[in-house]
Amino acid sequence: MHSNSEKITFFGSFFRKYKIDELPQFFNVLIGNMSIVGPRPDIEGYYDKLVGEDRKILELKPGITSLASIKYRNEDEILEKQDYPLEYNDTIIFPDKVKMNLEYYNHQSFLVDIKIIVQTIKSYL
Repeated sequence: MHSNSEKITFFGSFFRKYKIDELPQFFNVLIGNMSIVGPRPDIEGYYDKLVGEDRKILELKPGITSLASIKYRNEDEILEKQDYPLEYNDTIIFPDKVKMNLEYYNHQSFLVDIKIIVQTIKSYL
């Protein structure tokens, strides 16, 4: 069985590493389906499991970047190092993303968005 990283071409790997493959999402921002800053869509079904106050993040438009996407920009690599990646995602990564996205929900502002955009740019330099 091959890992996903063995199936990706050099160009595909380059595009993913520098997030060039996400440039078409700017079209979605222009037409209003997404925002630049907001929670990234996660694995299908995970947001369905949110309860209580955590469901507030569903009111946010999905975004191209967020503090959670900066922190977990190498999520695939983190999960590959785990003995039980699904369990690690379910108990560590996803709850942390929810916490960070809820924090954004509660403190969102133009200034916060600018700070996140700057942090995103810095994380790729």
